[in-house]
Amino acid sequence: MLRAMHYSPLVNHLNEAPVSDESSDEDDKECETCRSTGANENSSNSDLSAENTCRPPGISNEDSCEPILTGESKVLLGEQIKQISMHFPPRLTACTWTLEYSTMKHGTSLRTLYRSMHGLDCSTFMVIKDTDGQVFGAFCSSPLRVSDCFYGTGETFLFSFSPELQVFKWTSENSFFVKGNLDSFAFGGGRGIFGLWLDGDLYHGRSHTCDTFNNNILSKTEDFFVHVMEVWALK
Repeated sequence: MLRAMHYSPLVNHLNEAPVSDESSDEDDKECETCRSTGANENSSNSDLSAENTCRPPGISNEDSCEPILTGESKVLLGEQIKQISMHFPPRLTACTWTLEYSTMKHGTSLRTLYRSMHGLDCSTFMVIKDTDGQVFGAFCSSPLRVSDCFYGTGETFLFSFSPELQVFKWTSENSFFVKGNLDSFAFGGGRGIFGLWLDGDLYHGRSHTCDTFNNNILSKTEDFFVHVMEVWALK
């Protein structure tokens, strides 16, 4: 049985930023864009190559409607990227992943993470590799931001590769999707516990089963320490 732990409510220090509605593309247009991009990648003088845009290792250029990364993930393998992207909303089937924040590049600061999200109006994907080698994270239908209440939609989910992929979707029990301040942020909640919680230094975290997602503990133990964390914008 999981040990229930109570944490103080998150305290807001900034006014909540407005969230714009996300625009959705037609699936057939996404596939057409993907095929066009794949053709460009097969050219030795591709503009995408010059911009460091590539398919992750393990995903061939011949695969249609697959994600394309601008940057390299230090956490996920190509096959893992392909598996998790299948659980994204249909409009994001062949989206481009842009690395907006990485602890390896930008340091360990929640404030820096929030600044990297400024001006974005798209879904985001957060992935963590902890010091035990466990890989887990969350999909959010909007950029991560400071808020005085929970935000997000039912598209939000938690996941873990342990080692096989497990995805924990919204249960409809509550709407405690995402909440953050300058000291911490969390995904999922209920009864004083969070599905995934991180401190302001993005180093110490906790995971519990929560009502929002009915998830397993994402890490090997309730408390974990971040080794690498990445946040990608999905467009």
